[in-house]
Amino acid sequence: MKLLSVIVPCYNEQDNIFDFYDELMKNEAFFKSKDVEFEVIFVDDGSKDETVPRVKELIARDGRVHLVSFSRNFGKEAGMYAGLQKSKGDYVAVMDCDLQDPPALLPDMYKAIAEEGYDSVATRRVNRKGEPPIRSFFARQFYKIINRMSNTEIVDGARDFRLMTRQFVDAILSMKEYNRFSKGIFGWVGFKNKWLEFENIERRKGETKWSFWKLFVYALDGIMAFSTTPLSVASFLGVFFCIVAFVFIVLVMVRQLTVGDPNNSVGWASMVCIILFVSGIQLFCLGIVGQYLAKAYLEVKDRPLYIVKEEL
Repeated sequence: MKLLSVIVPCYNEQDNIFDFYDELMKNEAFFKSKDVEFEVIFVDDGSKDETVPRVKELIARDGRVHLVSFSRNFGKEAGMYAGLQKSKGDYVAVMDCDLQDPPALLPDMYKAIAEEGYDSVATRRVNRKGEPPIRSFFARQFYKIINRMSNTEIVDGARDFRLMTRQFVDAILSMKEYNRFSKGIFGWVGFKNKWLEFENIERRKGETKWSFWKLFVYALDGIMAFSTTPLSVASFLGVFFCIVAFVFIVLVMVRQLTVGDPNNSVGWASMVCIILFVSGIQLFCLGIVGQYLAKAYLEVKDRPLYIVKEEL
């Protein structure tokens, strides 16, 4: 009999634990008919509510449910990685606990792998119904930008919800980098992938943990993890302003030699503006280099991605 591991990263999801489990188990009959058994791994990312006690209630009812609880909040990327490490299944699914990733898609995802020969089946939203317009706008722009800057395909609307073969999971686990951007990692490892599209589903209960600022920082992490284009931009700007400066030096020298400058105070305001502008460009480029250096610094320290407080 095959084993399907379902990894569920969760942070303050006490209101959704039981609902998610009930929805997931609606697929039990289908998978039993395919000789596939479940294991469900809830990865608690340092929740401050009743998430852990409620998972323990499920464990008491169903021995197929497991818990990995972190010592503090390490982020969703660490939660997904921990779940992949703990999983034992021939097939592994990653999905959110808030039911925005519909468990009803799992049978179709399984068929694509078992019957059509795919190594991974991923999901993407065809719309962003229910999201604030400004957030949707910036999300779409992010995908446009990163796909122009990176050789790794990152699909607009892609969710972390996907079903993978063990070979695919082992490839993901071989990438032990500290600064993780799973949407890019899933694409980078390759293999044969299928996309399933579905209408956006709003959270059933609770509020999202992803603020605009957190999404912005996550987007920057993704760009820097899968592209060195910002460094190339910084280099280009440096060369461009060197050329501009040289041209202006020549023009000033020619002007001084031909017509002179009867009033030396003329032009000080424009000069200050130019200095401030060029200084801003320099700081911007220095910031880009600093971000890459910071990422390298975190990698070199080789700290663990997470620390487990409790495991059941």
